[in-house]
This record gives sequence, structure tokens and C-alpha cells, in this order.
Amino acid sequence: MTIERVELADPVVVGSGVAGLSVALGLPRATVLTVGSLGSTGWAQGGIAAAVGEDDTAELHASDTMTVSGGIAVQRAVDVLTAGGSRAIERLIELGAQFDLDDRGELKLGREAGHQRRRIVHADGDATGAEVQRTLSAAADVSDSVDVLEGWRMIDLLRDDLGVTGVLAVDSDGKIVAFDSPAVILATGGIGQIYQHTTNPSVVTGDGLAAASRVGARLADLEFVQFHPTGLMAGRDPMPLLTEALRGEGATLVDDQGRRFMLRHHPDAELAPRDVVARAIFWQHDKQAGAFLDARNIEDFPSRFPTVFAYTQEADLDPREDLLPVSPAAHYFMGGIDAGSSGRSSVSGLWAVGEAASTGVHGANRLASNSLLEGLVFGALVAEDVHHAQGLGGRLGSWTAGLAKCSLERPPEVDAVRQLMWERVGLVRTGNGLWDARNRLIELQPRLMGSIPGRVAFEVAALVTTAALRRSESRGGHYRADYPEPDSFQANRNLVEPIPKETE
Repeated sequence: MTIERVELADPVVVGSGVAGLSVALGLPRATVLTVGSLGSTGWAQGGIAAAVGEDDTAELHASDTMTVSGGIAVQRAVDVLTAGGSRAIERLIELGAQFDLDDRGELKLGREAGHQRRRIVHADGDATGAEVQRTLSAAADVSDSVDVLEGWRMIDLLRDDLGVTGVLAVDSDGKIVAFDSPAVILATGGIGQIYQHTTNPSVVTGDGLAAASRVGARLADLEFVQFHPTGLMAGRDPMPLLTEALRGEGATLVDDQGRRFMLRHHPDAELAPRDVVARAIFWQHDKQAGAFLDARNIEDFPSRFPTVFAYTQEADLDPREDLLPVSPAAHYFMGGIDAGSSGRSSVSGLWAVGEAASTGVHGANRLASNSLLEGLVFGALVAEDVHHAQGLGGRLGSWTAGLAKCSLERPPEVDAVRQLMWERVGLVRTGNGLWDARNRLIELQPRLMGSIPGRVAFEVAALVTTAALRRSESRGGHYRADYPEPDSFQANRNLVEPIPKETE
């Protein structure tokens, strides 16, 4: 591959989800690179958690977030997140977002697992992410300060001895362009597509994590992957999501005999933390007892949950009459590029925000509906920091020599990586299984490194597997069957050294 041209750019935001657009809209000028998909934001059925109810406070929201986090969330980051909830909702309404209202014309608040109060703001029942994406995209479209370039995929970051100097990207025609930029903000989302079963769209492959690692950025908490308990088993990739709000409204989990099984796993039953519910369903399948969501008691299902209803109809199921077969699926990544509330990475010129970042706000287990909130609150803070910190451009750096020889085609071995990660580095892990995954990845490496999608799959899988080996305990989304209990001496974040740089 050869670089077709070089463009001088404003701060470049990679990704156009809630986090990326929140950053771009807060900057005097910004260029947004996006593949043109809604990404994970548009797929989000869950709502936005915010302490806007009369019986709620930001402090109580923070307490719930810390409780679910497995004890390792960063308190100051959590406080910033929850304190910003009310303003984030107000800002979206100012931009034209239409949220669900109750009979009094007030925000209709739902409840999800881990929350002591009803504080989940929804739009059209289960289409909150799509409404947030619509609102922010519309604001970007009419803004003179945001230039959104659709159909672009980041290949690599450009760097020199001082730090990151820009982005190398490919457009929809396959042309390679170098963007020389004073600041790069990675809002590339998570890593869901590294797993065989996921709720994440096809573009969520961990490109930002891999690129940041290549330029030497510090990473954190890569072992913590959240598996949503209730993906609809309908033979689709990605798996359709059955929102947690269903369980918040009274849906229950039952086995193939119609018996509830969550009561023996946690006192909160179906509203237990997501990792507990996901593992319980995993074990149901492991012993071939089946797992189904029984939502037949929910009134007005088609109007209250239109997205879920459409999914079930496509699968020839009717939630008003049928039990819905469910399975866990990789859903959210608590790890990422180590960054504080300002989004600054350990490498000059590089910021990260949203799911691509690891601010410590989620710890080992994300509280339901905190993800859209994180993108909104921290997106604004990152924009402020970038605006005040950005230096001068004109330092076009080099890019990784090995990537210059890679194709853009996705090799079939990526599917082998996805299956391996699901079986060995999924919901239930063991030391032997993790070592087996590591050795198998090394065997697959030569067949993956010749393409950019293959290389990213290898790098992300290797990073997550290595981090999981390092944590010999169970905590939040990381469960080791050989170390089933938490270890107080490991009650801290796991900072990960990046993969070694290649020789240029």
C-alpha cells in the first residue's frame, strides 16, 4: 500500500458514535472519520442513566456504580460521570432529542440491574441509542465546525519521537490518505467482534486499541469484558439484543421446564449484576438445561419495546406468547486505552474517549446504562482538554513498517480467532484454557499478519488473553474457574504494557 496524498487537518476524531460526536461538537473545528455505520451507539437499546428523579442523587448513582464495579472503579472518575448526568440529558433535549415522557409530561424513568432507583431515560422504549445518534448526527450535519468524512477506516496512527502526529486512513475506494493533525481522538468503540457471539456490529473490532498499542500507549483493564446476558438466539451475527429493561419491567429467566433459575444465584435474581446473570445463563447451556426469557407478562409489548419486537418477529417468535431463547454475548469492553476524565493517553497528541478509553469509571463491571452517559459527559471534557492542549501540526510522522505490506482483506483465520476467544477467553476462564488460547494465537499469527483486519484481530486477542492470564482471581466480568474468589491483593486496576514496536 502507498499513501495517495497528505492532508493538513484540524483535530481528527476517529469514530462517529456518541463519544466521538460529543468531542467533535465541543471543538472549534474537527474532522471526523467514520466508516458510515451507526456503530454501537445506534444499536444501544438501553437508556441513559442519570440522577434526575425526585428521589435520586448523583451520589446515590455513584454509589451504585462503585458497588457493581467489583471495587476497583476510580471514585473521582465515577463522581465526575454521575455529577454530569443531569446536564447531559438537558443538553440532548436542547439539541432536539425526544425522550419518553410519563402522563405528567416528565421524563419516564426505568430501572435496570444494579440501580437502587428508577433513573434510566429511554427513547421510544428500546431505541435510545438510535435517538441519541440521530440527535448528535443532526447537530454535526448543521455545524460549520464539524467535517464528517464517511466511508473511512483508520489503518494506523502516525508518530514521531515526540508522539502522535496524525492518522493514516483508507477511503471507500481503497485510497490511502495521511491526515497530519495536531491532535487525534480515538472514539473507535470496543472489541466485541473479537468474539464469536457478540451484540456489536461488524465494525467494532478493536482498531483503536491495537493502533494505540502500536504507538506505545499505556492500556488498562483489558481482561474485563462484559457479556450481555440476553442475546436472542436467532442464528444472526451480531446477535440481536434483548434489552435489560425487559427484566426491569418484570421479565424472568426460566429453564426448558419453565422454572426460574436466577433465584439460586443471587438475591436480586434477574436484576443481579450483569456478570452474575450472564454466567448463570452460560451454565444453564453448559448443563443443557436451556435458558429463556419469559416476557409474556409485559403489557403492550410491541409499542413499549418496538426494536425487540421486530427482532423477535424476524425470528418467527412472539414475546407475548413464546419464551425467547437467550445466550450471553460479548457486549461491552471495560478495558481500553488508559485515560483520565480528560481523555489524555500516555502518548503526546493522542486522546481516547468512550468505550475505546479506560478511565476507571466502570472498574471490573459496568453498571447498566452508564455507557451512553460516559460518552456524553467525558466527550465534553475531552473536547475542552484538546482545545486547550493541542500543539502545532506539520510533524507528519512515520507509520508501522509491517502494516505497509498488509492487505485490506479479512482472512478466514479471523473466524478461528473469534471462536477461540469465545471458548477460552470468554465468560468462564481457566489458566489452562488461557495458555491454550495464547499458544493457538501464536500458531495462527503468520496467517493473520498479512492483512490489516487479521493483524488487528491477533493484536487485540493477544492483549486480552495476556491480561486475563495476569489476573489470577475472579472479579466482575473476569471469572477464573480455577480462582473463583476475589483476591484483596489484586483489588486494583491492571495497567498493561503495550506490544513491542516493530523495527522501522
